[in-house]
Amino acid sequence: MRHCSVQVRGLLTRDELDRYNGLMEAGSFLEEQSRYDLAYVIQQEVDLLIQPAIEQLKDKSRARDREEQEYLASLKNEDTAE
Repeated sequence: MRHCSVQVRGLLTRDELDRYNGLMEAGSFLEEQSRYDLAYVIQQEVDLLIQPAIEQLKDKSRARDREEQEYLASLKNEDTAE
């Protein structure tokens, strides 16, 4: 089973995190039993569960990049004003 990043887990609600942990435990058990066909289905459910948190993390990153560009542009404008 593939775990998601700590940043993504940090964006999950308590209920989503509980579901994530339960799915990961079930998937790990299935892998131990060599039931990779069923573990694959569990992994797909995990991927669906964490997708909104991944998108939220991407949005935060884009906003941070935008703010950085605005800051750098303001510094450039200050230099040209002098």
